[in-house]
Amino acid sequence: MTPAELNALPAPQFWRRVSCALYEQLVLLGVIALTFLVPNLGLGILFGISLPSWLTFLYLYVVLGIYFVWYWTKSGQTLAMQTWRVRMIGSGGYNLTRRQAIWRYVFGSLWIVPCVLLQWLFELQKWQIIEMLFTVALFLWPLSIYLDRVNPLLRQSLPDRFGRTRLIELPKNLVTLT
Repeated sequence: MTPAELNALPAPQFWRRVSCALYEQLVLLGVIALTFLVPNLGLGILFGISLPSWLTFLYLYVVLGIYFVWYWTKSGQTLAMQTWRVRMIGSGGYNLTRRQAIWRYVFGSLWIVPCVLLQWLFELQKWQIIEMLFTVALFLWPLSIYLDRVNPLLRQSLPDRFGRTRLIELPKNLVTLT
């Protein structure tokens, strides 16, 4: 499809976004297992080294950023987005540049800020933190599509508006896995 044709496609509905995000979480478990758990278990078992929590967070943030930026610049779709026929495009329907993809990743991860504030405010522990993370990431953050008053038909989430990107829903007959 041409960029103009892609730009004319509709935005995905709320539940398609939530389903795609949930599936993305499952895919990311594999990414994290391969890139994080295996090396860190090796360091811990062989040398008794444990990374500090801030370095662990930074390492995970960078690894996941590489995953998203690579897929978004290559085809506009992560593995989960391919399954749910969702694609990310830049302005005018073009693929994202590396810079756009990095900024979109940064803006897309801003949902962590209210989670940290809620955890600190309510002194959440263990599973409460995980429940809160899933609630905010999977349901509350995607609800920001309804805050788009400029063009409600585009239904852009906050990260898409900040990053000047947009999600589109591909037609069924156009699905190509790359």
